[in-house]
Amino acid sequence: MTLLSVLLALILEQFRPLDALRMQGRLRSLAIYLETRLNDGQPNRGVLAWIIVVALPSALVGALWLIALALQPVAALLLGVAMLYMTMGFRQFSHFFTDLLLALRMGELDRARSLLGEWRNRNSDRLNSGEIARLAIEEALVASHRNVFGPLLWFVLLGPAGSLLYRLSQFFAQYWDTGTGAEFGAFARRAFAWLDWLPIRVSAAGFAVAGDFEDAVYCWRTQAGRWPDPATGILIASGAGALGVRLGMPLHGDAEALDRPEIGTGDDADVDFMQSTIGIVWRTLVLGLLLLALIWVAGWVGR
Repeated sequence: MTLLSVLLALILEQFRPLDALRMQGRLRSLAIYLETRLNDGQPNRGVLAWIIVVALPSALVGALWLIALALQPVAALLLGVAMLYMTMGFRQFSHFFTDLLLALRMGELDRARSLLGEWRNRNSDRLNSGEIARLAIEEALVASHRNVFGPLLWFVLLGPAGSLLYRLSQFFAQYWDTGTGAEFGAFARRAFAWLDWLPIRVSAAGFAVAGDFEDAVYCWRTQAGRWPDPATGILIASGAGALGVRLGMPLHGDAEALDRPEIGTGDDADVDFMQSTIGIVWRTLVLGLLLLALIWVAGWVGR
């Protein structure tokens, strides 16, 4: 049932992409409301908020799924597809990456800068084509993990409740990361770090298997710790090694990013490596689906 749920959700998302911005807007309103009502400077208030918006909805979905699984398997399948559709999606980032790739191939540098700025919510007006390609690859590696492989792994482990737990935890950890919500969201960030520990390493291993395994493992072991966020560094280092491309490095058009370490081996990023990034993400997904299929066959044969 897990494999069928994943396949149906992927097909549905390709034909009718979810309006992620609308959903994020509703979650943002909820985050603001809870922070306004509960944030009194005490760390345990952040724990309470996390329980309300992350733990309880996930537990409710988990209970409904178990009941449906026992009484009506078709309903359980539909619930699984619905949760995956809402929490896992290529289209939530792939349109930016594809449009960037086309803009750079056509030599439309200004359009590429605009697209990248919209994607990252940062000014990109002074970046050159190589820097744009480098940043786009980095964003795609991280986004594929956050939007696809992370929710997928937790779905395999805990069913629909797992994928919902992962994505809700990610959203509120990110939203309460700055400003007045930084202390309020301390527990949310710790909780997401715990939840993301295993998925990050599974995604990085997937990149390694789908690309140049030896270089991916080398970069993961020796370079990931250089990145400001070591967890994200694992994804970028493994992906860079698997692709044979150099990522990181200072962005001379961005004064705030001059201290970025060099990650990866091989050549400088360009549109060809962007195309290769699409390939490695899809190969990683196919490998995951094949593994699920093997597990299903083994379980079926063992009956």
